[in-house]
Amino acid sequence: MLRLTQISKRYGDHPALAPTDLRIERATTVVLVGPSGCGKSTLLRLIAGLVTPDSGTVHLDDTLITADNIQQLRQRMGYVIQEGGLFPHLSVQANVTLMARYLRRDRNWIDERLEQLMQLVHLPPDLLTRFPCELSGGQRQRVGLMRALMLDPELLLLDEPLGALDPMIRYQLQQELRAIFAQLGKTVVLVTHDLAEAAYLGHTLVLIKDGRIVQTGPFEALARRPAETFVQEFIHAQRGPLATLTGAAQ
Repeated sequence: MLRLTQISKRYGDHPALAPTDLRIERATTVVLVGPSGCGKSTLLRLIAGLVTPDSGTVHLDDTLITADNIQQLRQRMGYVIQEGGLFPHLSVQANVTLMARYLRRDRNWIDERLEQLMQLVHLPPDLLTRFPCELSGGQRQRVGLMRALMLDPELLLLDEPLGALDPMIRYQLQQELRAIFAQLGKTVVLVTHDLAEAAYLGHTLVLIKDGRIVQTGPFEALARRPAETFVQEFIHAQRGPLATLTGAAQ
């Protein structure tokens, strides 16, 4: 589905991403995880064509992503950021259907797709006329996901989609996202700094440090066969307070 070959990016003198190779198979959920500033969001933006690589290539299936074709290829991608990235002056319905209307999709198709997506993310119909400022954080994330899925893309890209939510809403949406991913069978690339979230949502974790991939694999492989000391340190640093208390009591 996706093939990244020696892709890299610098911002001034800062190497945001060292030359990196990565393959992402179709219908899998891959989670880019690591500490803040490690390069995971840069890698996602390179996949989406939002930034230009300094070296290397990105292929979507057999198609090389270039400046000439990225606008067309983005119709095969859905992109979600924190808080949904909604346009504040547009209603929920206008936000979700924006690209479909721009591409002049049939009105009946748009209405049917909108109904399907509302059912998928459990969004009440009465919210369609509201504006983003009138929604809760969890509702905004649902709307952002609806917008990303409107054109039924093959590839779904999510950059810290649940990062700004309180723990209970985040837990609920994690469950909903995993169910949605399983139901739709799409290729998903998700960025998070939360290891528990990565392990819960992802088939494959890609752990990044200082712009380089340290280890790739399921969570169990990272936990049981860490490639280097940093992997162990990252896992141990994210143990929850209950686990710490339990360990102290034993």
